[in-house]
Order: sequence, then structure tokens, then C-alpha cells
Amino acid sequence: MFVRRYGRGPAILMVHGFPRTSLMWRLLAPKLAGNRTVVCVDLPAYGRSGIPDSSGNHFPYSKRAMAKELVDMMVQLGFPTFTLIGHDRGGRVAYRMALDHPKSVERLAVFDVIPILEAWSRADARFAQTYWPWILLSQKPPLPESYLLGAPKAVFHDPFGQGSFGPEILEEYVSTFRDPARVHGICEEYRAAATIDVEHDRADKDVSKRIECPVLHLWAEGGPLDTLYAEDGGPLGIWRPWAPHVQGQAMKGGHFFPEENPDDTAARINQFLA
Repeated sequence: MFVRRYGRGPAILMVHGFPRTSLMWRLLAPKLAGNRTVVCVDLPAYGRSGIPDSSGNHFPYSKRAMAKELVDMMVQLGFPTFTLIGHDRGGRVAYRMALDHPKSVERLAVFDVIPILEAWSRADARFAQTYWPWILLSQKPPLPESYLLGAPKAVFHDPFGQGSFGPEILEEYVSTFRDPARVHGICEEYRAAATIDVEHDRADKDVSKRIECPVLHLWAEGGPLDTLYAEDGGPLGIWRPWAPHVQGQAMKGGHFFPEENPDDTAARINQFLA
């Protein structure tokens, strides 16, 4: 597991989403590291982390498997307990970790996500058109791998990938999508999200298992979560059955507001941590 580490003190673990790496936290992490250790990790197959072999049921790329690996990593770094922040795919690894390893996660912040089961349960034409990676990248190989490898920069010209960074940052991100093994791993994670991750969520929902630690949910102002789920009470309404102590708000800056609007994001996180 490749990590970027900032500061000293109690730990915060930050987990990125698609199609970024730990580099997406480069502006936000230093703002949180005044009296804390901030650990930013590349998810398996992304950036500079290793590429696990997959299996028929995609378990090595399930949120459960990745959450366990990150808990073990933090123990090795000397942090058996920590605050956890996840965006996009990393947000889904993060809430799974809070469910599976409640003694490890002191506080949880998830950015621009709802639980996997809740998303698929509400999937319609708007969902398919908006969250196209869920649909495309979960298809059987080699179709999605061929698309990503054939046009590795294309995703960064889409609302799920675009940003205001320069060519050096873009090249760091795109390098992941030039490696066939990494691209396969990324698609395996999406296949897990369409299968085994749903099973894990459903099993927890059936027994009313909840995230008992304080939870912060931030989402993009005017984005899909801000508009698609009004009849459910918005994203907080969806999260409350899973996390009774959730709070949150919409943020300016689009899907990647932690990267596009780090000042406001840091202020809201510090308020939550205080």
C-alpha cells in the first residue's frame, strides 16, 4: 500500500475514489495536519499501490477485503484507532470499515456517496446516465478494460473525472489507466460493487446493523445526490438508517469538492472533529 503522510498526532486516514489516487488530497491533507497525522492511501490497483489477484466472486476487490487491509495497514503504522475520511469509492470502503471494524474507526466522514445497496435499489434511467461507471465498469471483461485502456484520458473530461489541475497532476492520475493490470483491478472493484458488496450491505441491513460513531456526510451542491433523492429526504435521509449520528451539508465544488474547494472542506472537517 502506497501512502502519503503529513503531520504528527492522532491519525486521520483518507481514502480516494475513482478515477483519482491519494494525490487528490494534496491540498486538503496539509490543512488537517496541524496537530494530526494524516495518512492518504492509494487504493489497491490505483496509483502506486499493489495489484491483488482477483477471484471468481471478486472478493479481493470487495469493500470488506479492502477495509480489512487498510485497518491492518494502520495498525502497522502505529494507529489502531483513527478518524476515517473517504470520497467516492473510498467512501464506500470507509463505511464498510466502520461497520466491520467499529473499534478502529473513531469518526467517519464520507463524501458524495450513499451506501451501495441504497444506490442500486434506487437505480433508474437517471442513475444509469449519471453514474455511468457503475454500469460500464461492472460488465464482464474485457469490455470495460478495453474502453479505459483505449482512451485513458477520456474519463478526466467527464463530470466524474474533470478538475482544475495542471498537466503534471493529470499525468499522475492517467498513469493508472495506462496499465492493463491496474485497469483490470479497477473494473474488478466495480464488479464487486455490483455483486458481493451488495450482499454484504443487505446482510447488515437485514439485522439493522448500524454505524454508531459520529458520521459526517458532505456532498456536491447541485450534484446528483443533491437532486436525485429529494423524496428520500436527500442523502442524509438515506444515511440515517445506517448511521443514526450523521450530520452534513452540500458543498460547492462539484463531485471533487475536496480537491476543488479544500478551504471550505477543511473548515467543515475541523468543525466535525472538534
